[in-house]
Amino acid sequence: MTKADMNKQPSEVASMFDGVAAHYDVTNDILSAGNAVLWRIATVKAIAAAPGERVLDIAAGTGTSSAAIAKSGAEVVALDFSAGMVEVGRKRQPAIEFIVGDAEQLPFGDDEFDAVTISFGLRNVNRPKVALSEMYRVLKPGGRLVVCEFSTPPLAGLRLGYQAYLRHVLPGIAKVTSSNSPAYTYLAESIEKWPEQQVLSQWLRGAGFTRVAYRNLTAGIVALHRGRKPQSSSRRPSSAAGA
Repeated sequence: MTKADMNKQPSEVASMFDGVAAHYDVTNDILSAGNAVLWRIATVKAIAAAPGERVLDIAAGTGTSSAAIAKSGAEVVALDFSAGMVEVGRKRQPAIEFIVGDAEQLPFGDDEFDAVTISFGLRNVNRPKVALSEMYRVLKPGGRLVVCEFSTPPLAGLRLGYQAYLRHVLPGIAKVTSSNSPAYTYLAESIEKWPEQQVLSQWLRGAGFTRVAYRNLTAGIVALHRGRKPQSSSRRPSSAAGA
């Protein structure tokens, strides 16, 4: 599957990521012109994990971000729906607990985590609103959500230049650096089809999160969204709207 029609079949997307797992981190560093490291630093700061806290890192890939979060002393669980990514992650980050799982059906009980984060993975979920409701469910009251995702640059000139990069430059670089260049065609298409910052903020509020805010990174190429599960939360947000 290479077309990002937003009706993504989890097994197909997982298989696609299995095929790029071995060189995934190196390719991402090249395609992001080194900004991936800066985005990771910003995400870890936003999570603000404390020693003893339990953090769920969804779409963790090979665990690079999970390891950075764990440096705070927090217990990090890394979840990804690609068995290939998890296999590589377990070898590279043996101190991190890795689980193969689906963001739409998290294999955890209610109120288990102090923080939940997902970086560049919500875009690959078939029903992202359902996934957000699951993140809300597994968070403890008062728990924190941090979503790092590609987004829409607000400046028209930059937006046009970025679209040209996605359509014409990125696929060429991926052919040289990746073992599965069609996966990066999918990447470019999925970024272009992803909603802008305000829409994702509405999705977070719809899932039940409060104190929702975002800030742009790299002029809006990436946005960092944050939300909280209310301290006294008896209501369960509906996932029916997540299709």
